[in-house]
Order: sequence, then structure tokens, then C-alpha cells
Amino acid sequence: MPLRGGFGSVRPLRASDSPSLFEALHSDSSGAEWTYMAFGPFGSEGEFAAFIDGLLGDGSLAMFALTDETETAAGMAGFSRIDLAAGSLEVGGVMMGATLQRTVAATETMFLLGRYVFDELCYRRYEWKCDALNARSRAAAQRLGFRFEGISRKATIYKGRSRDTAWYAMTDDDWRRLRPVVESWLDPSNFEAGVQRTRLSEAVRHQATP
Repeated sequence: MPLRGGFGSVRPLRASDSPSLFEALHSDSSGAEWTYMAFGPFGSEGEFAAFIDGLLGDGSLAMFALTDETETAAGMAGFSRIDLAAGSLEVGGVMMGATLQRTVAATETMFLLGRYVFDELCYRRYEWKCDALNARSRAAAQRLGFRFEGISRKATIYKGRSRDTAWYAMTDDDWRRLRPVVESWLDPSNFEAGVQRTRLSEAVRHQATP
């Protein structure tokens, strides 16, 4: 750490990131971005800072700031359900501000986390789960190469409603096939005037094992 790419970077989350993250994640006054999160939105910067402090004080989590080329925190993600013996962990709490959403940097930060999990930590399994109604999160998981493993019905209750949970995962075997695909997609030659020549979802789908 930090993990640096050509478009974005990942580093450990710090309490001092709270102001920039609060601004980035609350640019939409409707609060729609928080619909499928177990937390938020927050009414004030102080309330959000206390929440970040709580995350940083939780020894079961590893929290990260996601940045673009400015290296200012514009998103966050965390590792949870960390099982060292099994070599398994979950990435979650992924939120990105408007300046990071749907950018090459956003994809690269997720790639950098995956590379860290498999190539540096040498884990075997990398999980992603979300509300089954969260179409954007499910599409993002599949685009990044996570494979759908099923639905846990009525898995939990949050924000006053029942949640079915969609499960996705990537293994170290999957990663060995996916890494060169994503690296090729991230190559500057794949972009012309900011427009991708090859769609990542198509490249990943072609690489997937039947």
C-alpha cells in the first residue's frame, strides 16, 4: 500500500479523508446513492466523520480510500469476513462519488484491490454480495469478473425492509484468467479520446469458463 495505477489508486482510509468523502458521496441531495447501503446518508460532516472513525476502529475490517489522478479520496471500499485460514474475504461498502463513477479510474481501483487480494495476500476466494434488487451492483460484479453463485432469500433486514442477498465470487483460478484481460483493457491503447475500443464486459464474458 498504496496501490497505484495509471488512472486511479487505492490507499488505506484515513480519518482525514472524511471531509472530501462526505462531499463526494453526498453530491446527490436525493440520497438515492445510499438506497442499498446498510448505512447513510448522513446529515452532517460531523456525523459522517464519526461513522468513518467507527469503521477505522473496527478490527474486523480493512478500509480503503479510492482516488482518481488527483489522489483525493472520491470513494471507499472495505474488506470484511476475512478468513485467513480459508484464504477468503469479501469486498463491500463500495461507494464512489460522481467524479469517480463510470470512469476508467473506478474500474482500475477495483482491479487494484483484486490484484492485492490474489497476488500480494495470496488469497483463494474474493467475494462480492449485494441486495438482489441492486441492479447496478450486480452488473458491476459481473463486469469485473465475479461469478454469480446464487440468492440467499430473506437474508437480513435493513432500513426497514427485507433483503434477499445476491452472492458473487472470484477465485484465484478465475483471477489467473481475468488479470491479463483487465490489464489489456486498461492499456492506454484501448482508449481513443476517452472512449473505450473494447468493452470490459465483453472481454470478460469471452474469457469466462463455460
